[in-house]
Amino acid sequence: MEPNSSDHREAVEIAMETEVHRVAPPPHRSTLEKLRTRLKETFFPDDPLRQFKGQSWKVKLILGAQYIFPILEWGPKYSLTLLKSDIVSGLTIASLAIPQGISYAKLANLPPIVGLYSSFVPPLIYAVLGSSRDLAVGPVSIASLIMGSMLRQVVSPAKDPILFLQLAFSSTFFAGLFQASLGFLRLGFIIDFLSKATLIGFMAGAAIIVSLQQLKSLLGITHFTKKMGIVPVLTSVFHNTHEWSWETILMGFCFLVFLLLARHISMKKPKLFWVSAGAPLLSVILSTLLVFAFKAQNHGISVIGKLQEGLNPPSWNMLHFHGSYLGLVMKTGLITGIISLTEGIAVGRTFAALKNYQVDGNKEMIAIGLMNIVGSSTSCYVTTGAFSRSAVNHNAGCKTAVSNIIMAVTVMVTLLFLMPLFQYTPNVVLGAIIVTVPAACQIWKIDKFDFLVMLCAFLGVLFISVQEGLAIAVGISVFKVLLQITRPKTVILGNIPGTDIYRNLHHYKEAVSVPGFLILSIEAPINFANTTYLKERITRWIEEYETEDANAKKKSEVKFVILDLSAVSAIDTNGVSFFKDLKMALEKKNLELVLVNPVGEVIEKLQRADDAKELARPDCLFLTVGEAVTSLVSTVKSHSSSYV
Repeated sequence: MEPNSSDHREAVEIAMETEVHRVAPPPHRSTLEKLRTRLKETFFPDDPLRQFKGQSWKVKLILGAQYIFPILEWGPKYSLTLLKSDIVSGLTIASLAIPQGISYAKLANLPPIVGLYSSFVPPLIYAVLGSSRDLAVGPVSIASLIMGSMLRQVVSPAKDPILFLQLAFSSTFFAGLFQASLGFLRLGFIIDFLSKATLIGFMAGAAIIVSLQQLKSLLGITHFTKKMGIVPVLTSVFHNTHEWSWETILMGFCFLVFLLLARHISMKKPKLFWVSAGAPLLSVILSTLLVFAFKAQNHGISVIGKLQEGLNPPSWNMLHFHGSYLGLVMKTGLITGIISLTEGIAVGRTFAALKNYQVDGNKEMIAIGLMNIVGSSTSCYVTTGAFSRSAVNHNAGCKTAVSNIIMAVTVMVTLLFLMPLFQYTPNVVLGAIIVTVPAACQIWKIDKFDFLVMLCAFLGVLFISVQEGLAIAVGISVFKVLLQITRPKTVILGNIPGTDIYRNLHHYKEAVSVPGFLILSIEAPINFANTTYLKERITRWIEEYETEDANAKKKSEVKFVILDLSAVSAIDTNGVSFFKDLKMALEKKNLELVLVNPVGEVIEKLQRADDAKELARPDCLFLTVGEAVTSLVSTVKSHSSSYV
């Protein structure tokens, strides 16, 4: 660093004329008040009760009912104009939900009819309880794949289909119970451990696995691996070339190209969203007509077969709450619950931001959880808000959650009257509908560590399994958080000449150090996990500072160590001991410790400690680094006349 003596002397002289403000201790609060504030900020940061303050009991009752059932808030204002928009969007997403529901149920190794059941009851529940206007509810590919693969490792859906179905419904119940519990207990921050990088890597890897799994249908293979990794899937494909069916391959390739082309058109021209939305249903209709007309089922093309007519039968008698499979369904419910909940909330918030309205995360957890609990008793498996259907719903101009009701009514009509039409629908087209093209996202330029997390999630899903890949990525994300806690950022500050501003010396080339002062900024809470590191790091700063002076043959030496605590939000008992030990260590070196702008909690805890009270005296604390230098610079002036 090159000295700039004239500018800096002028800055110091200006600073010396500035009035120094002392830090006053915070007003006294009882332990109960502090505990209540902390709990409120942890579990109720949105302060859901603020709207009830100062209201009459009648108004409070109405507001309470509207909070629990959002439909009561917007329902009375509903109009015919809104209904017209919701009918269009509801019919549009129904055209996508019907083929997707059948396809995703097969992906979960469940009867195709279960996919339609899951597109009927859950949307009705969400329309009453949900807070998103754009979220379109139904089965999703990732949760379907995870549930099917986890249950299939223990129970064969072909040999014991009834037991497999019972375990699927039981897993759905536990998924809903977990999701609703997070909402009721205000524990939604738990799902925040799934960072954006983790989700991108996981979703990209899972999308590839989902697509590869459809090679079974696209190639007409009968014997296919039960594993999800890319290696066993490709091995199974090329070890069973004798089962490939050219008729199936031809039909699958043609409809896959058609679906990808429709998706490409909608991406290029968002106003043509209906092209991509209607393509799956059109594919089902055309392929069914082709199979029926040419009797293709007799030439190696497998079809769905007869589907049961009628609405959802009750399934509460099929739930397993005991026995040897209890651990399996709880584990499956937990994992699928986390994934579907994270996807649903992320999708809801994305479209809410586009329309400038708020989505209550805890209410969404309760809504999604309750619809899965009810769904498990009405022959449904795990459902959530799907991105593809929600995007279509948004682009179609939906205004409220009534679009979900319109979709559910359309599915109901299909269940009651149109099921015989799906008898000749080929499985190869359902496989083509599931195939997805994962979106690439460039995280490398922003955060290299996040890119590593994304890569680990992606490779873990591809080469190990979906759940293990997710666990690895979450573990690395947690390790990143722990690393930031145990190794908090600490920077050395310098003065910007001509101002009273102090900034990071390594980020601002014009910033220069002040002779006699080592000014440091700690940018994290101080606790048991990082006090040892901080003490060692500050000691190293002092040694480096003195070494630079010696090498440059400067006459200045450190007299004060100033700690800017503006970013230190809290300390614990170890943090108090850290300040005490640091003060003693500096005194042995004839240095003085000065604290700048500590928050109320830090001051209180220092004042309570008998051997650290001296640091928390009002005459020893300063509001800004500039005021600290102003007050102390006269002491240093006699020792140094040059600047580093």
